[in-house]
Amino acid sequence: MVDILTAEKIREMEEREVERALVNLREELMLLYSNQTGGGISDNPSKAKIIRKQIARILTVMNEEKR
Repeated sequence: MVDILTAEKIREMEEREVERALVNLREELMLLYSNQTGGGISDNPSKAKIIRKQIARILTVMNEEKR
Protein backbone atom coordinates (compact mmCIF):
# COMPACT_ATOMS: atom_id res chain seq x y z
CA MET A 1 0.00 0.00 0.00
CA VAL A 2 1.12 3.52 -0.73
CA ASP A 3 2.34 5.51 2.27
CA ILE A 4 0.14 8.61 2.43
CA LEU A 5 2.08 11.86 2.65
CA THR A 6 0.20 14.72 4.23
CA ALA A 7 1.16 18.34 3.75
CA GLU A 8 2.22 18.47 7.39
CA LYS A 9 4.60 15.53 6.93
CA ILE A 10 6.02 17.07 3.76
CA ARG A 11 6.71 20.39 5.51
CA GLU A 12 8.61 18.55 8.26
CA MET A 13 10.83 16.73 5.76
CA GLU A 14 14.15 18.09 4.53
CA GLU A 15 14.40 19.35 0.97
CA ARG A 16 16.38 16.32 -0.23
CA GLU A 17 13.85 13.93 1.26
CA VAL A 18 11.00 15.76 -0.47
CA GLU A 19 12.78 15.66 -3.82
CA ARG A 20 13.57 11.96 -3.37
CA ALA A 21 9.94 11.23 -2.51
CA LEU A 22 8.79 13.14 -5.60
CA VAL A 23 11.13 11.18 -7.87
CA ASN A 24 10.06 7.87 -6.31
CA LEU A 25 6.36 8.68 -6.73
CA ARG A 26 6.84 9.69 -10.35
CA GLU A 27 8.74 6.47 -11.07
CA GLU A 28 6.04 4.41 -9.37
CA LEU A 29 3.35 6.17 -11.42
CA MET A 30 5.24 5.53 -14.67
CA LEU A 31 5.56 1.83 -13.79
CA LEU A 32 1.89 1.63 -12.94
CA TYR A 33 0.87 3.26 -16.22
CA SER A 34 3.22 1.05 -18.23
CA ASN A 35 1.75 -2.07 -16.60
CA GLN A 36 -1.78 -0.90 -17.35
CA THR A 37 -1.04 -0.15 -21.00
CA GLY A 38 0.69 -3.50 -21.36
CA GLY A 39 -2.56 -5.26 -20.57
CA GLY A 40 -1.72 -6.11 -16.99
CA ILE A 41 -4.45 -6.12 -14.38
CA SER A 42 -3.84 -3.75 -11.49
CA ASP A 43 -4.41 -5.05 -7.97
CA ASN A 44 -5.47 -1.56 -6.87
CA PRO A 45 -6.96 0.57 -9.67
CA SER A 46 -7.23 3.66 -7.46
CA LYS A 47 -3.49 3.62 -6.76
CA ALA A 48 -2.74 5.93 -9.71
CA LYS A 49 -5.15 8.54 -8.37
CA ILE A 50 -3.57 8.41 -4.92
CA ILE A 51 -0.06 8.79 -6.37
CA ARG A 52 -1.11 11.73 -8.57
CA LYS A 53 -2.63 13.50 -5.57
CA GLN A 54 0.54 12.96 -3.53
CA ILE A 55 2.69 14.37 -6.34
CA ALA A 56 0.43 17.42 -6.54
CA ARG A 57 0.58 17.83 -2.75
CA ILE A 58 4.39 17.75 -2.80
CA LEU A 59 4.58 20.26 -5.64
CA THR A 60 2.12 22.56 -3.85
CA VAL A 61 4.16 22.57 -0.66
CA MET A 62 7.36 23.15 -2.63
CA ASN A 63 5.81 26.14 -4.41
CA GLU A 64 4.52 27.54 -1.12
CA GLU A 65 8.00 27.42 0.36
CA LYS A 66 9.48 29.24 -2.65
CA ARG A 67 7.26 32.25 -2.04
